[in-house]
Amino acid sequence: MRVTIIGGGILGTAHALEAVHRGHRVVHLEREREARGATVRNFGLIWVSGRSTAELEAALRSRELWEKLGADIPGIGFRPAGSITLLRTEAEFAVAEEAAVRADAGHRGFTLLDPEQVRALNPAVRGRYVGGLHCSLDAAVESRQALPAIREYLTASGRYEFVAGSEARAVDNRTVRDDRGNRYESDLVLVCAGAAHGGLVRDLAGELPVRRVRLQMMQTEPLDEQLTTAIADADSFRYYPGFAGPALDTLRSSETQHPIAEEQHMQLLCVQRLHGALTIGDTHEYDEPFGFDVHEAPYAYLVDVVEEFLGRALPPIRQRWAGVYSQCLDPHQLVCRAAPEDDVWVITGPGGRGMTLGPAIAEQTADLIGL
Repeated sequence: MRVTIIGGGILGTAHALEAVHRGHRVVHLEREREARGATVRNFGLIWVSGRSTAELEAALRSRELWEKLGADIPGIGFRPAGSITLLRTEAEFAVAEEAAVRADAGHRGFTLLDPEQVRALNPAVRGRYVGGLHCSLDAAVESRQALPAIREYLTASGRYEFVAGSEARAVDNRTVRDDRGNRYESDLVLVCAGAAHGGLVRDLAGELPVRRVRLQMMQTEPLDEQLTTAIADADSFRYYPGFAGPALDTLRSSETQHPIAEEQHMQLLCVQRLHGALTIGDTHEYDEPFGFDVHEAPYAYLVDVVEEFLGRALPPIRQRWAGVYSQCLDPHQLVCRAAPEDDVWVITGPGGRGMTLGPAIAEQTADLIGL
């Protein structure tokens, strides 16, 4: 089968990988010379912890697929590092304690740790906290390396062609036309255009039940010691649906977030890159039009939180950035799939779960359409 995939981010690349693995030929179009959207502006976290019951099986399957990819494609930098969500108050500890005794805690890889156990697992975390929730199943890849590494692997199959700097303008009877006048005749077209909800996506599928979300992140110079796990703060309990329950209700009613964290819809996530730098974030902005500025207050707040946990000053900040991703309006929907024509699918909206769920979403798509 001839498959044309539009969009070079994680969803498009994961669908290309799945199609090639199933024996098909893929032409993969990306309007930029290199993907520049949410996929390369994220943490590279494969985040199982906190997923809702509806998401959990897909997250675990995707974690399994990422580990296999890591063995086949070392350049993606897969590492099963796990994570620790660090707890600063007794109310936060109660939420973690509740999660750690639920029936699915083992399925999620949860273990509740006291401060001494946190430091034994991650000696770089020497600061102030009352405990931690360890998720052994969380993992990481190198978000800025993963796509080129996967494409190199696919190219070696002889059934994959990546066409950079080619913007798809129209799809008619499974033939894609780009902005250079090239035509790609196909048996199947998959449009994975990320947060680009207008243009071709709107022409094909109209207004989809998705929205765009903007976030701010940053990266430090290399830290001179290893973080053996990713770390998070307990604001993530408020953000991830898997922690819902009486203890979280009590936390919400008894403790307010820091004003900056509340205003910016923030949680702390922090992961160390292979070269030693720390990627730290993030904020969430939901109301468009988005500004083009990045704001300093959230960055300063996040630095303070990480330094409190590590018990030391961070290295200088090397770079700051903003990104935009596509999110389904229905929080229980993993991804939005629409078929505006026979054998033409628009696939978007995984939200902040795109890197985590990409391989599993592609596998589900392939099964759904009989690829």
